[in-house]
Amino acid sequence: MRRVSVMDFAVVDTRLAALEACIENPVAVRPDEPLHVGVDLGTAYIVVVALNSKKEPVACAMEFAQVIRDGLVVDYAGAVSIVRKLTAGLEERLGRKLSRAAIAVPPGTGEKDCKTHRHVLESAGIEVAGTLDEPTAANAVLGIDNGVIVDIGGGTTGLSILENSKVIYVADEPTGGGHLSLVLAGRYRISFEEAEDLKKQPGRHREVLPVVTPVIEKMAAIINGHINKHSGQTAAIYLVGGTCCLTGMEQVIERETGLPVFKPANPFLVTPLGIALNGKRLRL
Repeated sequence: MRRVSVMDFAVVDTRLAALEACIENPVAVRPDEPLHVGVDLGTAYIVVVALNSKKEPVACAMEFAQVIRDGLVVDYAGAVSIVRKLTAGLEERLGRKLSRAAIAVPPGTGEKDCKTHRHVLESAGIEVAGTLDEPTAANAVLGIDNGVIVDIGGGTTGLSILENSKVIYVADEPTGGGHLSLVLAGRYRISFEEAEDLKKQPGRHREVLPVVTPVIEKMAAIINGHINKHSGQTAAIYLVGGTCCLTGMEQVIERETGLPVFKPANPFLVTPLGIALNGKRLRL
């Protein structure tokens, strides 16, 4: 195993904590202040993030949604409705119109599906300022020079391999948090929605982890398979995405891949923040 020093997530965690804080308490902005906005159309959640001219978090809103599946929009009207609702709520709280935003899609998403994501925002009255893949968005927050960023969301496991700060390989496969919930639903004989709630309870994570370990091992096999396709030497794996909030899953992936695995305190908000950081400034 290649020796890698433990990454200091102090700065990253501070930025994520600031974003968490403004979910309940948005930060005031000037009427003419340039803003950066990002919309994350996730499989489990849709998240809207607004940053000020210094790229500091000022507002964040989210809603659980089942309108995206494996990176594809399966309920167009529902997606538009949620985006419109979330942005309207932030506009009221900020006293500003949010008319432009960046978006992200899983790695390898086809042009047709990228257009569908853009059309969702446009139908909600928002101009798309730019589109990028999710792990690359995450690296706007992490700032990794060499390694693999793995974004495990509700429906897919996506990854970007970086060398010298450049993305040299991207991939995405349909195994994510929803598969953990299906396993939990079967094990405890509960509904999918109840299983979703169960895995979000930190106090139950020690109990849940052994039940879903086979799915996490599959995710690790996906990661290994793609790492082995490129000829360079991989330094470490960095986990982001809501599914990675499960305590201890990083240890399973480290064991299965043989590589050091790191994750920030709140991996769920990394990609939404990164999307906003990549959003072009809007001035109204």
